[in-house]
Amino acid sequence: MTSHIARNYAPLPVEIATGAGAWVNDVDGRRYLDMLAGYSALNFGHCNPTLVKAATDQLARVTLTSRAFSSDQLEPFAAALAKLCGKDLVLPMNTGAEAVETAIKVARAWGYRVKGIPDGQANIIVAENNFHGRTTTIVGFSNDEDARADFGPFAPGFTTVPFGDAEALAAAIDENTAAVLIEPIQGEAGIIVPPDGYLTAVREITRERRVLMIADEIQSGLGRTGETFACDREGVVPDVYLLGKALGGGIVPVSAVVADEDVLGVIEPGQHGSTFGGNPLAAAVGHAVVDMLATGEWQERARSLGEHLANRLEPLIGHGVTELRCVGLWAGIDVDPAVGTGREIGERLLARGVLVKDTHGQTIRMAPPLTIRATELDWAVEQLALVLRK
Repeated sequence: MTSHIARNYAPLPVEIATGAGAWVNDVDGRRYLDMLAGYSALNFGHCNPTLVKAATDQLARVTLTSRAFSSDQLEPFAAALAKLCGKDLVLPMNTGAEAVETAIKVARAWGYRVKGIPDGQANIIVAENNFHGRTTTIVGFSNDEDARADFGPFAPGFTTVPFGDAEALAAAIDENTAAVLIEPIQGEAGIIVPPDGYLTAVREITRERRVLMIADEIQSGLGRTGETFACDREGVVPDVYLLGKALGGGIVPVSAVVADEDVLGVIEPGQHGSTFGGNPLAAAVGHAVVDMLATGEWQERARSLGEHLANRLEPLIGHGVTELRCVGLWAGIDVDPAVGTGREIGERLLARGVLVKDTHGQTIRMAPPLTIRATELDWAVEQLALVLRK
């Protein structure tokens, strides 16, 4: 391992050199089953042939024009994504954190220009244990001290309420509230699923109180939960979708804010931008991703394989696992401290050829590519059972 990389990550001791589908190989040729999929960025697997073709075809044409000009790829991509979301407009960016920062600006502008909130008084409601990125604005409303410590002072204008508590959310709204920003399922927190009816209640409350509902679907969206969006599980349509990760097919960073004209139309030329946001290469890959999702095949695959994974994991409860949360092909597995920490379990799985990621001490996450086969899921769970017994 090189010693020239800043220590903002503490990766497992593996150096990946190649990948295809749900599998990767390290520099020594050892093979591993990837049960993390780049935090859902690789929903369609490593080097998906359809997405690689879209990228390589565009690489030979033009990769960047900057938004000072348009390209023949941007409008078709935006039109397809807007249709998938049932919205009017798309504001393309690069990373998920950029999409969240963009949505904060949009919500504040909407609050001042449309709702009539006094200048400088807009507030946005967020949930405890949220993870929306690591910019200074975003970590300012995080309650993870590892993310916050020594990075202040932080921007004001955010109110935190318990995740899953609709009554607390309603009580926190005042006349200066512009938006509610939530993850429909909290991924980084350990695949935390809110109570049934929570998203429906949030939608009703925000509509009644004239507040924007912003759904951060950067991890949960685009097929991961067995639906196009996690909000679809309750038939909820937010005012604003935040998308990223899988939108770039694991090839290029692509993110987007998607909303109707009456919301996203508040942004005028010169008020927001990005050198690479919406570049032709990103648009070509993103369009290919949207086309794949439009068939519904990947959502159904996540549903059926997710049920299979949950059925295989459930017998481990009481045998090294204390709690299990599964939604689609996405699982949060709480490990009994008596058998090890989440990190230790991850290291033991690595030695057996399975890649997972720990979070919050005792939890490991499984979010394999949607290309994975049921037999491969079976093998991964068998390895987990073995390391828990050891």
